[in-house]
Amino acid sequence: MSSQPKIDDALREAIISRPDVILDDKDLMHALIAANERAMGGNIVDLRGLAMERLEARLDRLEDTHRSVIAAAYENLAGTNQIHRAILRMLDPTEFEAFLKDLGGEVADILRVDAVKLVLESTQNDKDPAVQRLGDVLNVAEPGFIDDYLTDGRGGNVRQVTLRQVQDADPEIYGTDATWIRSEACLKLDFGDGRLPGLLVMGAEDPHMFGPQQGTDLLAFFTGVFERAMRRWLG
Repeated sequence: MSSQPKIDDALREAIISRPDVILDDKDLMHALIAANERAMGGNIVDLRGLAMERLEARLDRLEDTHRSVIAAAYENLAGTNQIHRAILRMLDPTEFEAFLKDLGGEVADILRVDAVKLVLESTQNDKDPAVQRLGDVLNVAEPGFIDDYLTDGRGGNVRQVTLRQVQDADPEIYGTDATWIRSEACLKLDFGDGRLPGLLVMGAEDPHMFGPQQGTDLLAFFTGVFERAMRRWLG
């Protein structure tokens, strides 16, 4: 008589009637393959088993890639919706003062940044009462300040969108908030021929919020809309 234990009849019938249950169970398949290798002995190389292991490893990599692509797609969609919401809010105000206050309030909240500052280059005195009243968001600087700020005084080409980490944020832009700003997105603004440029700066306490390795397409789109919104106020 065989010394091998006999499989339970009910279990055997269940396996025969639904073999896909075994095939779809990764742990069971590994156990069966391991038992088969032990039965063959140590002097036989199971090429089929090796091929299956390699295919499984490749499948795992493909699944990881698939999950990464899906996650990136969701993140991009969320970012797009966030920018669209910020733009719609930005276009709501009918007065310039309300427009600027919204930048530092609801628009900043939608974009999940800790500070939003607008810098306008001008040859006029920045002691204008209107400028002083909007000082929490609006700063007026001398011509050339923006390019110097974006290039750290080194000159050279200036991108429309600059994302970077900062150690010592500029108090001239952030005021007292400069002590805790650790990353920023700088959007250079073109207001058209004959006008000095502007700069919209988004600052974050999180040092990983903005970095040079990140994509800039959505922020470039936001910049274009912001430029057009500002032109109606500049006249």
